[in-house]
Amino acid sequence: METPLFIASIVIGLLIGLDNYLYAYGLAYLQVSTSSLIIGTQLAFNALFAFLLVKQKFTPFSVNAVVLLTVGTGILALHSDGDLPANESHKEYVVGFLMTVIAAVLYAFILPLVELTYKKARQEITFPLVLEIQMVMCLSATCFCVVGMFIVGDFKVIAKEAREFKIRGSAFYYALIVITGIIWQGFFLGAIGIVFCASSLASGVLISVLLPVTEVLAVVCFREKFQAEKGVSLLLSLWGFVSYFYGEFKSGKIVVDKPQQTETELPTTLPAVSDSVA
Repeated sequence: METPLFIASIVIGLLIGLDNYLYAYGLAYLQVSTSSLIIGTQLAFNALFAFLLVKQKFTPFSVNAVVLLTVGTGILALHSDGDLPANESHKEYVVGFLMTVIAAVLYAFILPLVELTYKKARQEITFPLVLEIQMVMCLSATCFCVVGMFIVGDFKVIAKEAREFKIRGSAFYYALIVITGIIWQGFFLGAIGIVFCASSLASGVLISVLLPVTEVLAVVCFREKFQAEKGVSLLLSLWGFVSYFYGEFKSGKIVVDKPQQTETELPTTLPAVSDSVA
């Protein structure tokens, strides 16, 4: 990795660290289903930043997906009072909601920024180099979070949280932290890998596909209420996803079906051989 790419990876990693803080802060004051619905709107912001940074081309299907996701979030925000977790004020809920929205916007900016870094790099981008970029970004994000935890004294609270953990004690608490870290590493690798293989917009779409799974698991595992507003928002989100994928499939089919002449293909008509040559 050359120096400019190394510096860019560090900067993006620090932005990821900030995004992690915002996401964790928002999740502390929101239900999992609500938080995941808000995070799902990052696709709309992702499309905007992809257009501004890497000149992403849009189709009517992708525009339709962005509009549906935005409307779905608006419906969710209009009926937020009935979704307050226990022992939480309306002010805390609003702060958590805003923090989660900012986290979605920031991560939507990070994905096109990664794609722009690939395009502006003065060296060939290979998948081993993508792994190096991911390692530098995650180390930078970890340093950002660790320094913050040292400043506010969060490490002193970990032992107390482990002792008070209600599910199978402290050993399961520490195991859960390790497993979660491994899963997140896989997530980050997949996200920037899709940017390398396809585009930042495709990566954003695939991340948003996790929304229905998260909604179902939140209701099943945490017994959260699945109100009508969440149902409408989820339906609009799924409609947007289907619209985007159908547009990509249709565009790809047009490219495949379009007849192309290869370099080894003979022209349809051959020049006549003159009698003198014959």
